Amino acid sequence: MDVKEEAMKMHAQWAGKLEVKSRVQIQDSHDLSIAYTPGVAQPCLAIQKDPSLSYTLTRRWNTVAVITDGTAILGLGDIGPEAGMPVMEGKCVLFKEFADIDAIPLCLKTKDVDELVRTIYLLSGSFGGINLEDISAPRCFEVERRLKELCDIPVFHDDQHGTAIIVGAALMNALKVTGKKIGEIRCVINGAGSAGIAIAKHLMRLGVKNLTLCDRFGMICEGMEGLNPAHEEMSHVTNLEHKKGTLADALVGADVFVGVSAPGVLKPEMIKSMAKDPIVFPMANPVPEIMPEEALEAGAAVVGTGRSDFPNQINNVLAFPGIFRGALDVRASDINDEMKTAASFAIAGIITDEELSKECILPKAFDKRIVPAVAKAVAEAAIKSGVAAVQKK
Repeated sequence: MDVKEEAMKMHAQWAGKLEVKSRVQIQDSHDLSIAYTPGVAQPCLAIQKDPSLSYTLTRRWNTVAVITDGTAILGLGDIGPEAGMPVMEGKCVLFKEFADIDAIPLCLKTKDVDELVRTIYLLSGSFGGINLEDISAPRCFEVERRLKELCDIPVFHDDQHGTAIIVGAALMNALKVTGKKIGEIRCVINGAGSAGIAIAKHLMRLGVKNLTLCDRFGMICEGMEGLNPAHEEMSHVTNLEHKKGTLADALVGADVFVGVSAPGVLKPEMIKSMAKDPIVFPMANPVPEIMPEEALEAGAAVVGTGRSDFPNQINNVLAFPGIFRGALDVRASDINDEMKTAASFAIAGIITDEELSKECILPKAFDKRIVPAVAKAVAEAAIKSGVAAVQKK
């Protein structure tokens, strides 16, 4: 039985990966009067006077909504909200298993940006944070931007920022292996969707100065016609030499390749044209832009993919549980750039000098050090940047 067959069998057996479990026992009328009416009126009235008490008198402090519209589910594309539910349930399981966060899957039956924003905002009072998931670009940028303006709780599009944070951590340690400095490298990102753009912005925050974005039409360059607003914005801060051409042209002399695009687009000869000891992160899933063994044979010094069956898995599960744990612990109103940067440094810092090698630039997903380290760094960054409502106990 292969993975696909086993997954179908187990999903039918589970009949859902989540359930609601009560934290209180109701065994007699006294218990009922305390947990429900008439006693429950007292916390209701207290929250009416001070809405912040919803964090101490209800489970809101530890609850995240995982929300999709079903338009970009994994590599399957626009398959609809109902079909996205197994993924959202799975994401909620990861929140609980890795960071003891209660997460609720919500699959919304609309592709309208206004309806998405309005619906999610109206729900936000029930949660301590919002994890946007698998919403197609470029709509996802506007949905997140507008929700961050409206909501007083963190709104985080994991496909963008979780991916960027892990790539940042992986790059930091890969640079240690190769002896290169982040401010001196040339970096090429292939794939200019939500993940590619978020990665570009994050790597520039970390210190990358020379960065080029490519899509299926080649290098994105200032002044190009037909750019969408997200590409137009990035054209002003990337490809500062205004080069034009293909991915192959962009990679000549480059130090780093990051792929969030399509299987097989990175050829061995392209790696051979890169600078000495190139770093190659082909992250298309399940089939990467180039297979790791091919990349290494072509001269790559460090290779990381999105797959668990190769070394250096670049996986969002290293980021989002700890990030939300830290944000919830200090009741942060946002997950800002300072918190994302802190998360990258925390993840990279888990790998000791003794552990660091070309096949070990990131911790494994089940490394117990990850969530506490990331949560602590994120909470401290939230406090320092002024978005935390409480100090962590």
